[in-house]
Amino acid sequence: MKLIISTIFLCITSFIFSQTTISGKVQDVNGLPIEGANIYLEGTYDGGTSNVDGDFSFTTDETGTQNLIVSFLSYETFTMLGDVSFMKNLKIKLREDVNTLDAVVLSAGTFSAGDNSKVSVLKPLDVVTTASALGDFVGALQTLPGTSTVAEDGRLFVRGGEADETQIFIDGIRVFTPYSPTTNNTPTRGRYSPFLFDGITFSTGGYSAEYGQALSSVLLLNTIDEPDQNKTDIGIMTVGGTLGNTQKWEKSSLSVNASYINLAPYIALFPDRNDWEKPFEGASGEAVFRQKFDSGLLKLYTAFDYSDFELTQEDINLQDGVHFKLNNSNLYFNGSYQGMLNEVWTVFGGMSYTYGKTKMNIIDSNIDDTEHSFHGKLKFKRHFSNRFKLYFGMEYFATNFDERYSDEVINPTKYGFDNNIASAFTEADIIFSKKLALKAGLRADYSELFEELNVAPRLSLAYKTGANSQVSLAYGNFYQNPNSDILKFNQDLKAQNTSHYILNYQYNTDGKIFRAEAYYKDYQNLIKYDTDFVSFDSNFNNSGSAYAQGVDLFWRDNKSIKNVDYWLSYSYLDTERDYRNYPTAAQPNFANKHNVSVVGKYWVEDWKSQVGFSYGFASGRTYTDPNMEGFLNAKTKSYNSLSVNWAYLIDQQKILYFSVNNVLGFKNINGYQYSNTPDMNGNFARRSLQPAADQFFFVGFFWTISDKGTDNQLDKL
Repeated sequence: MKLIISTIFLCITSFIFSQTTISGKVQDVNGLPIEGANIYLEGTYDGGTSNVDGDFSFTTDETGTQNLIVSFLSYETFTMLGDVSFMKNLKIKLREDVNTLDAVVLSAGTFSAGDNSKVSVLKPLDVVTTASALGDFVGALQTLPGTSTVAEDGRLFVRGGEADETQIFIDGIRVFTPYSPTTNNTPTRGRYSPFLFDGITFSTGGYSAEYGQALSSVLLLNTIDEPDQNKTDIGIMTVGGTLGNTQKWEKSSLSVNASYINLAPYIALFPDRNDWEKPFEGASGEAVFRQKFDSGLLKLYTAFDYSDFELTQEDINLQDGVHFKLNNSNLYFNGSYQGMLNEVWTVFGGMSYTYGKTKMNIIDSNIDDTEHSFHGKLKFKRHFSNRFKLYFGMEYFATNFDERYSDEVINPTKYGFDNNIASAFTEADIIFSKKLALKAGLRADYSELFEELNVAPRLSLAYKTGANSQVSLAYGNFYQNPNSDILKFNQDLKAQNTSHYILNYQYNTDGKIFRAEAYYKDYQNLIKYDTDFVSFDSNFNNSGSAYAQGVDLFWRDNKSIKNVDYWLSYSYLDTERDYRNYPTAAQPNFANKHNVSVVGKYWVEDWKSQVGFSYGFASGRTYTDPNMEGFLNAKTKSYNSLSVNWAYLIDQQKILYFSVNNVLGFKNINGYQYSNTPDMNGNFARRSLQPAADQFFFVGFFWTISDKGTDNQLDKL
């Protein structure tokens, strides 16, 4: 009996003395104790929690080298590898997790829209429910600050920059011909339907080193990663029809969308100021295929559209007017893959190809343009920690442009160029804390056409000033080769460039956001020429310059008033340019000094309806009056437009939609055309350049057939 008791005593003693006690204190970086932290040995059940003083202590049977884990909500997980016998009286400091929703965001010059964005000023739904947008994502973005109202054009003019200074990317890959061609005084539209996109980032300046060949702005469109069900969308409209279908399988999906537009019936009911021989007619189709792999996603996107029209427009110098005929076809393909190489490396690769064919007849001139463009990109991301990420990559742009010109006097003549650019970029995200973050990058572009290398630094710094507010600074240098109108006649030039300086303040709380941003842009090496219009006999050089400075304000609130969502935008722009054939520096005729936009939406539960309005105001734009001395010496009257829309749910999957642009019928004037010669009194006669129509009416019926039976197309209206 004594032998048995002795044996048990020895076993208990051996067990007790074989255990090791692990102890210490958990604090934050300021030395304050953290209560409730979890402390344990990885792969075991041995562990404990810290008390109110941050102290912890537990025992373990494990010996030798082990991995000690310390974790707590909103803090980075702490890991310590070592011998358990030395894990006594530890002093462990946890750092705040910089990936939390309340962390600082690098946002200077950038508006994000998407469910994955920490701070969204627009939602994907807004792109197509804004009354004045008519379903065009560019139209919705024109309600944001930083854009100028150029009603007769329809493209994005950003912070004193021309429309071709803004570049558009789909899934990170360049779109070379993003807009449908049009005629004078008739706004264009974006080629691509919002049906296939779920995220938008609109940078009005200071954007990432990943993107180049854009002096003012980039617009990033992201296609849907994965649809949630099979469905068919049908649309019948006063101007045409649409049909879309999505098929979803286990690891892949396919979405297609087709549309047909014909303005002939509409113009027969509501004639405009143009003399149409063939009103606009167009057909388009899009498709995106997605394939999921164990560690990545492949997307293949393609779009094709065709359009033609013929009309005669009034001209003060031509009794019979200007006859204009256009036929255009455009093919765009985009393929991309993004995936994980391992736990810390991510790879992205993609390419796009664009084929554009445009035939124009202007009075007696025949112009045939053909463009082949290619963009290839390869990008890597190295995740060192939550506080440091490194990006680097390379890309190649190639454009072949060919133009054939002929008229009654000139035999067929060929113009064209090859514009190839090789680029490399690197950028780092450095998160010092939840309050302070830095993005620093460098981009290099080599133009084979100009045999020129340009290096552009980019920098952005953000500091969180309060629980819901932050300030940001950004600086960037940007280069862009001249457009095809210049390069087809002269290639002995160099890239235009500008520098951006941005100061941003942002306040973001539940359902409300306020942004204030001041900026300055300095342009150098802009193109100048010595003829009235760009021509084969123009003398070109890079002696042009410009500046643009201003303040942008934005406020959005969808919480204060039940079922009401609204936003307000204001922009002040001060800019002058000395470029093109300008005899002196002046405010260009596409720039408005003041722009105001007000958008409101209200859901009426009893009516099963969403009603909305969009009001836009822009101060007058400059023009040259030859009856007075000076250049760009006069201004048009201010622009005003109020648009309204109403979406009525007949049932859950059927919608009847109405909209009217410029419902009050404001008589807006885009500018003036003067006669080439004065009358007997020495005065030059003029005519006003008005929109083709003061108002536009739209009625549509939209029907969705889906697996769940609950979806509708309200997000497309």
